[in-house]
Amino acid sequence: MIDRLLKIKIKGDGIIWMVFFFLCIISIVEVYSSSSTLTFKSGSYYGPVLRHTGLLLVGVLFMIITMNIKCKYFKIVTPFALVISLAMLIVVLMMGQSTNGAARWIGLFGIQFQPSELAKGALILAEAQILSAMQTEIGADRRAFKFIFWLSLPYVMLIAVENLSTAMLICITIFLMMFIGRVPKSQLNRTIGVVVLLAAVGIGLIMLLGSQESKENLNNEKMVLTEKQPTPEKTGSLSKIFHRFGTWQARFQKFLNNEEISPEQYDLDKDAQVAHANIAIASSNIVGKGPGNSVERDFLSQAFSDFIYAIIIEEMGIWGAAFVCLLYIILLFRTATIANRCANAFPALLIMGIALMLTIQAFFNMMVAVGLAPVTGQPLPLISRGGTSTIMNCIYIGIILSVSYWAKKKDDADRKNDVRQALATA
Repeated sequence: MIDRLLKIKIKGDGIIWMVFFFLCIISIVEVYSSSSTLTFKSGSYYGPVLRHTGLLLVGVLFMIITMNIKCKYFKIVTPFALVISLAMLIVVLMMGQSTNGAARWIGLFGIQFQPSELAKGALILAEAQILSAMQTEIGADRRAFKFIFWLSLPYVMLIAVENLSTAMLICITIFLMMFIGRVPKSQLNRTIGVVVLLAAVGIGLIMLLGSQESKENLNNEKMVLTEKQPTPEKTGSLSKIFHRFGTWQARFQKFLNNEEISPEQYDLDKDAQVAHANIAIASSNIVGKGPGNSVERDFLSQAFSDFIYAIIIEEMGIWGAAFVCLLYIILLFRTATIANRCANAFPALLIMGIALMLTIQAFFNMMVAVGLAPVTGQPLPLISRGGTSTIMNCIYIGIILSVSYWAKKKDDADRKNDVRQALATA
């Protein structure tokens, strides 16, 4: 029996497996350490980490199933994923469960299902198919840009209403995939100009329409309103669209405020997340306190999710934080190597889109934790405690492993020619 187990060949790229293994181990250790608030609420010391480990095991099961599917069959899933995710995004906008003022989830079998996680994968699948089908000798057909734009627009708009950071993440990933897919540079340059203009208009609207709610949130240190405020359900569809503007404005103002505040004047009630994240990082003393020895986990909201990287720094120090960063960098570059070996454009573009999405989200989460970006609700992929995101991220890794194992490979001469063409184009 042992001889048979030793002879079993692990399917997929070994380096991707290694990165996934380390991320899962770090996830279990840090979620166990940072879930003190959940432990207090549930009354179970091991409950939160056991639930998270169970979800990871379910995710690994789905990853193995996905890994054993030949990558050419992923095209069949695309239309179903697009339709289901669009329907769910509409449902969650109308009657989704709200957390921290944002309706992003649907309760499904005791798990908070987030339709935007499925929508991200569906859009990457669709874009990879469009770009691969419309490749010519000089790059992608100009019509590919229009198809991708009109397909992505409704999904991005629906997600942006409640989760602006996820919508931005999708847009960045789509743009980079178009760049890799050789969409004409003139179209990409115009897109950058339009995006800058729309961003300026959007920020102006947020600062204008969100002013009243922002003042109430900022001036109310305990977040207890003295007057009954209108809710999205009572003020109609316009409120459903604009009710997050105050939150976004407050986050912009806090991030852009460079005023030096002495420690004794700092408001720990109003800026608790940023304050305790900074304390966690500062108290790490470079080498860290050691796994399980965090102090700020008891005070930092969402320490097991949005701010888990701050806990990693507090416990594992700068070297541990750098190791986590390195794992995501290895994931991206190893996926690029696998994509470069693919003989067909579709699997290469698909896994590059997935790797870019995971890496961008990871680095954005880290930037938030260390104060280099405004506070958002983006978890750290494959490390933060989650429901849908944990399982979906495992499936995305399964897709990368499937392509590394099943996709048709180029020979060495073809790869060298591709490198020369890429350098000539650049």
